[in-house]
Amino acid sequence: MISVSNETATVSHLSSAEATFWEVNGVTLHVVEAGNPEDPLVVLLHGFPECWYGWSEYVEPFVDAGYRVLVPDQRGYNRSDKPEGVRSYRLQSLSKDIVSLIGSEGCTNAHLIGHDWGAAVAWDVALRHPEAVDRLGILNVPHPSVFRRTILRSPTQLRKSWYMFYFQLPRLPEWVLKRLAFEPLVDVMRDGANPGTFDDERLRRYREAWSRPGALTAMLNWYRAVRHYEAPPRESVRAPTRIVWGEHDDALVPEMASASLRYCETGDRHQYADATHWLTHEHPDRVSEALLEHLES
Repeated sequence: MISVSNETATVSHLSSAEATFWEVNGVTLHVVEAGNPEDPLVVLLHGFPECWYGWSEYVEPFVDAGYRVLVPDQRGYNRSDKPEGVRSYRLQSLSKDIVSLIGSEGCTNAHLIGHDWGAAVAWDVALRHPEAVDRLGILNVPHPSVFRRTILRSPTQLRKSWYMFYFQLPRLPEWVLKRLAFEPLVDVMRDGANPGTFDDERLRRYREAWSRPGALTAMLNWYRAVRHYEAPPRESVRAPTRIVWGEHDDALVPEMASASLRYCETGDRHQYADATHWLTHEHPDRVSEALLEHLES
């Protein structure tokens, strides 16, 4: 079920972490794990176009606070499996990966935290498999019903979402990104964040992840699989939810944060006026404090 990676250099800067591979839901996921297996479980889910490394500054604070932490490269990303075909990246399959990961740890549920596409998966797990989520942490992605309604009614959100339609094209986005040495992805991160957020070392790690065979197509297939979306059986989230939101998000209008709370049986919002979509990197201390406070409340 679990094998230790021989590529431990990827986590050498995290004294308590280990790189492992897990067989879940028919795929192999590269997972960075840390903390005592007897402690409460927290799963951290990255978004596009990142990988597990996007949460690297959060592993030790969560372990120090008394949690067992799993940070997977989600399917299609970095060192995890990259199954062929768009349908392999349907949201319901991505959610099953995480539910299976939680079960493989010997747990019936976990605290689930996600950013960007990771937040979309976290919402879906909470809606489709509510028994698997103890507490939910959401960073800069709205509840799916809120997003669908907003993109249909808001010209501003429709304009901000232009790239989602571009990514539907077969092969062309991959060809352009590779030909330009991934600079458009770098620009999205650097230009969309507060100055100095992404240093050269962080971007080097991401470029390495994007360069892995099949990774780029797999990452884009997350967007292409949206047309195969099957709505979960409920809209209301049972798990206590905290939404953490950077107001200056180039991709998402901020009013979707408050609208999403209407779909949570218990929830609150931390909204930062000085943060962007990349608030996990801009304010790791403040964000980790807000998330840990939520888990411990």
